[in-house]
Amino acid sequence: MPALDSTRELRILTETAKALTTALDLPDLLKSVMDRLSYVLDLAEAGVLFLWHESAGILRPAAAFGFVLDELNGMGLQPGEALIGQVYDEGAVRSVTSPEEVSRTLDTLRQANAAILQRALVSRPPLQGMIAAPLQAGGIRFGVLTLMILHDCADYVGAVVPLVQILADLIALAIDRARLETKADSIRAEQQADHLRSEALAMLSHELRTPLTAIMGYSTALLLEDVHWPEEKRREFLHLIEQECNHMQVMISDIADSALLDVGQFVIEREPVRLERLAREVVREIAQQTKIHRFVTDFPDGFPLVNADPHRIRQVLRNILNNAVRYSPDGGLVVIRGQIRQSDIVISISDEGVGISAEDLIPLFEKYFRVKSPNGYYVPGTGLGLPVARTIVEAHGGRIWAESTLGEGTTISFSILREDILEDGLE
Repeated sequence: MPALDSTRELRILTETAKALTTALDLPDLLKSVMDRLSYVLDLAEAGVLFLWHESAGILRPAAAFGFVLDELNGMGLQPGEALIGQVYDEGAVRSVTSPEEVSRTLDTLRQANAAILQRALVSRPPLQGMIAAPLQAGGIRFGVLTLMILHDCADYVGAVVPLVQILADLIALAIDRARLETKADSIRAEQQADHLRSEALAMLSHELRTPLTAIMGYSTALLLEDVHWPEEKRREFLHLIEQECNHMQVMISDIADSALLDVGQFVIEREPVRLERLAREVVREIAQQTKIHRFVTDFPDGFPLVNADPHRIRQVLRNILNNAVRYSPDGGLVVIRGQIRQSDIVISISDEGVGISAEDLIPLFEKYFRVKSPNGYYVPGTGLGLPVARTIVEAHGGRIWAESTLGEGTTISFSILREDILEDGLE
């Protein structure tokens, strides 16, 4: 085989650089560069890119050409094991240029690794040579680029070893860049999470302070010894205290459930549930907190029992109804409707409130997100009610979604799958 001239070397380096600068995730990027090498690098009929896995303490195949990668996946090379492990340890390119040397090298592999390597090789002629170059950048060792040669190469390998090391250096730089980008993304995500947590704490502090201030004010007024409140006013104050306590109870429940979600301790306990009955109970509870809203429940006759967690479904209904009341400050009709469909049943809650813009519908069910009222009206809350509702619905195998028109109102719906519908149940 003739030696590489400068023009061919430049083409190989250019094609490799092109593959390494594409906008791909690291696994796809490494696959792309190995695929490119298989076309432009005439000296090798096969190659494997081994990466170091810190947690396992071994080198594992990450990309290859001329091999069946699925077959290679069982390999795990220890530092110092055979040529590849030695190159990783020493940090210097090495090559072997005869079938005898290759055989001796393969003999130093653990038996399982040698068998996997031979089995995964697409072409089965005896290997005539190998080149292994370390992948290292910025003082960090990432792995080894290994090329397998199936033809006589004794007079050729020495001339291409520097090129192989350059290719390995280019790959290492791409891995280092991906590592730094991942680290930067992780830092940004952590900073954003810290920012969200700080905002959430400030918001929760404000939201909890508001009902506490109201409770303190009404309680203090009732305890004034020199003021004799009429019975009607006393009852009004007590009613307002009850409302604020209910408000705090909802907020604390959402905060507690959000914490359970974060640690994976959210539990669903299923039993037969009549959704229309549950909906009417929640409506009675919410109706006591407002005098300007009218509530209608609309369920068809024979609405089926469902296999669900009554406590959690009650929470979903309560959270959605609370939102419906909060986002319709001028009152109006709130309708809770049940619908039986072919594959599931759907519960919808519609209000005649301020509505939600299209851009706010997208993050509506994300934690701490608060819908911006189009008229500047301040809506109290934690931003956790709908995310908790979504988690409950999805834990039941259903889904939740919203439809809205600014100035006309919002409908939030959730589904329960047909498989959770009980054909027979107790009244």
